[in-house]
Amino acid sequence: MSETSGIHRRRPLRRALVAVLGTLGLAVAAATAGTLQASADAPTPPSGWTQVFLDDFNGAAGSGVNTANWQYDTGTSYPGGAGNWGTGEVETMTSSTSNVSLDGNGNLQITPRRDAAGNWTSGRIETNRTDFQPPAGGKLRVQSRIQLPNVTGNAAKGYWPAFWMLGAPFRGNYWNWPGIGELDIMENVQGLNTDWATMHCGTSPGGPCNETSGIGGNTPCTGTSCQAGFHTYAMEWDRSTSPEEIRFYLDGVNFHTVRATDVDATTWSNATNHGFFVILNVAMGGGFPGAFGGGPDSGTEPGHPMTVDYVQVLQSGGGGGTTPPPTGNRDAYSAIQAESYDSQSGVSAETTSDTGGGQNIGWLANGDWAQYKGVNFGSPPATQFNARVASGADAGVSGLVEVRLDSRSNAPIGSFALSNTGGWQSWWTIPANISSVTGTHDVYLTFTSGQPADFVNVNWFNFGH
Repeated sequence: MSETSGIHRRRPLRRALVAVLGTLGLAVAAATAGTLQASADAPTPPSGWTQVFLDDFNGAAGSGVNTANWQYDTGTSYPGGAGNWGTGEVETMTSSTSNVSLDGNGNLQITPRRDAAGNWTSGRIETNRTDFQPPAGGKLRVQSRIQLPNVTGNAAKGYWPAFWMLGAPFRGNYWNWPGIGELDIMENVQGLNTDWATMHCGTSPGGPCNETSGIGGNTPCTGTSCQAGFHTYAMEWDRSTSPEEIRFYLDGVNFHTVRATDVDATTWSNATNHGFFVILNVAMGGGFPGAFGGGPDSGTEPGHPMTVDYVQVLQSGGGGGTTPPPTGNRDAYSAIQAESYDSQSGVSAETTSDTGGGQNIGWLANGDWAQYKGVNFGSPPATQFNARVASGADAGVSGLVEVRLDSRSNAPIGSFALSNTGGWQSWWTIPANISSVTGTHDVYLTFTSGQPADFVNVNWFNFGH
């Protein structure tokens, strides 16, 4: 597709080519996968799988993470949440590039540091998206290629790097753990050559999931140690089996599996009947290192980063995009992926070249719309709408991106106008003021134009205070 021609496979052309595209679908998919592989270290999705998220951490050395994908957790707790992140760890998390930065070689580095007074800082980031879950009857795979902090022995006391996920209902509550589910894809402590994987659920202490230990397993890294080289850590959540399974992998080898029948039905449902968000962090000290000798102490060496090559999320069995969250479980203040609509008219999804990969919705013109059920605005009220949009529309073609609540016939609560941004994959994040909104609503994106031509693509949107 030309970025400058303004053609963008207009609707009549697209409809005329449906049969041809159906025949060529496999070739198009292979070409798309090849493009992803050429521009990132993440593997090409296998046949039958769709990539719904990718960050390969390409960028200038010393720059921060892409905030369209990630948000920083800072301080020593979530707002109003348990102190020391609920684990007893001793560091203060920051958004400083001294703690969280790209290395210029396609990697993210999260580096714990200690100041002259002995105070530790480190980094913790989590995806804006909270909707990662398998479709009904399908699978979700979350994986990352990571080199753990290259430090061992007494110098590693207190190090606690992790790649993990929390259930979406935790965001904004912070007191409903472990019932809402936690999936630890990789944890490591004290520089040991061991990968721990755990599911947390139920009640704490004790309960059906043996908290605070959880339902866990572990395995050593082979070839090179976990600290001396990169290894691929993955979780596959499988709703195509009976019972449902959550499997953990190191370098493609399944070493730990948790099944729905391992706990009672209510515990499993509470822990899994929603989306999840992904977290990367390096903690210092806390309960897990405490079980293996404690720390950090005066002999612990600061400055050894966890190096992350990519984070990739794939799904199979449910078509493009992730399964829409249950009603009332979309977070208005996290990125809502446009392709996760519940209903639509005139909308199609396509692979996006925007950072993070996945899909955008396109071919949007006058009268088209998409519905997103159960968006929770909470309180205080939202007053701003932000959308990630692109346009390769011809000169003189423009339109409005509008937000309506609960019915397409209701008046818009806000909108912004858009014309050509430089191409159908030339992405801008556009803000707009909206009328104050609280509570939970169905959100409609509607598209209004004085011309019949396509005028906009949308990748994601969210709201702000």
